[in-house]
Amino acid sequence: MRVYVARILFPIKVLGPGDRLGIWFAGCNHKCKGCSNPELWVQKKEWKMEISDLLRIIKIISGTRRIDGFTITGGDPFEQPEALNELLCGLKEIADDILVYTGYRYSQIKDRYSEVLKKISVLIDGPYIEERNRGKRLKGSDNQRIIYLDSDIRKKYLAYLKGKHADIQNFSTGDSVISVGIHLPGYSDDLDRKAKEKGLLKNE
Repeated sequence: MRVYVARILFPIKVLGPGDRLGIWFAGCNHKCKGCSNPELWVQKKEWKMEISDLLRIIKIISGTRRIDGFTITGGDPFEQPEALNELLCGLKEIADDILVYTGYRYSQIKDRYSEVLKKISVLIDGPYIEERNRGKRLKGSDNQRIIYLDSDIRKKYLAYLKGKHADIQNFSTGDSVISVGIHLPGYSDDLDRKAKEKGLLKNE
């Protein structure tokens, strides 16, 4: 089976406890105002890959570095539920802690995708609402909920959530920088301004 995945980053420290491997699915119909990844609303052909190849890459990483958990976001992973389910089966062999973001409410997917949800430890549900962004850890806006589908993992997350504010982590990809985390409204304009000040972007 194939899946549209736009990026894989490790180690992610700002989207859950520990050193996590982040997987960004491509494709989203919610199109929330102020979304931090609007480029992932579409599914580009160059992002389509075999799940077996994706798992092979992840297993190579896990062979040299400990992966404490996975964070799957996007885009919306539940736009590709069958691929998500197959991927989760492989990820569970590496780490039990799997956090998934979705713009759907839990009530919209709990019956239809119950088998998928059984493989997820923590679900963060609901659309992003820019006006309700409070800069908190894990939640883009305060209408979203952190749902512990695996109650055994709750204590670890509660300890992680004691931090007052969300942190940002930047990854250099050669000709660009990927900024990961819960960003405050206007972060994109601020990032462009700082890049121009450092000569990384041309002034228009």
